[in-house]
Amino acid sequence: MSDQNTLLSFFEFVNSRDMTRLGDLLTDSAEFYFPKTRPLIGKKPILRFFGILFRQYPELVFTVKRTIVQSPLAAVHWTNRGTNRRGKPYQNEGVTILEMVGPKVEFISDFFKDTGKF
Repeated sequence: MSDQNTLLSFFEFVNSRDMTRLGDLLTDSAEFYFPKTRPLIGKKPILRFFGILFRQYPELVFTVKRTIVQSPLAAVHWTNRGTNRRGKPYQNEGVTILEMVGPKVEFISDFFKDTGKF
């Protein structure tokens, strides 16, 4: 799997909330840096985070706008929209940096425009 395919698969699995395939895409020692949270180290804490995110935002879809791939690193410019668990609309825009090791993701760091909603 190419790095471009890996990063697109990452967002596909997040959008479909496919925790099994998302977990298969992460290395056991993956790191995730998300605004206003402590670093998440390891596959299990990262998947736990996504489970919480999916409960807080029962509807949330990412649209990949642009990608820059310079293996093993990639930058993904995205927009998202959905609703939170209270039914309030949500949308944001940001960039995710990914580092791949072979066909897996080792490092994730999110940067987005509106952190006030978290």
